[in-house]
Amino acid sequence: LDEAQKQVADYHDQLLRAHAEVENVRRRAQDDVAKARKFGTESFAESLIPVRDSLEAALAQENQTVDDWKAGVEATLRQLNTAFERNQMREIAPAPGEAFDPHLHEALVQLPSPGVTVNTVADVIEPGYALGDRLLRAAKVAVSVPDGS
Repeated sequence: LDEAQKQVADYHDQLLRAHAEVENVRRRAQDDVAKARKFGTESFAESLIPVRDSLEAALAQENQTVDDWKAGVEATLRQLNTAFERNQMREIAPAPGEAFDPHLHEALVQLPSPGVTVNTVADVIEPGYALGDRLLRAAKVAVSVPDGS
């Protein structure tokens, strides 16, 4: 009986240790997820700071020509595109004739077009964006439909 009680006590101790270990793993996983969210956002925010600096510098400049403004806006857009690329954010802008994908595109209008394949993109009204594999905003598109001719 003493041997069985020792074995039960040993199993109980092992069970408590295993339970504590599982709880520690769960807590560490939650901390890792929270840190990943925090630092993922932090990285993206840090990459946007130069874009804001450029916009503020542009507004501070006086007596600029239209060409100067255009060059500055183009440079700032390049900075923004670099920030997007660095953070795996991509634009979704399907080419005309590409198949309509309801998972990536939102059809706003239908454009009758002769001799077209049903449900193809006719035009992009507003591009969409994805962050990694997550869709942030669907591309707003016009969809070609046969005109009945």
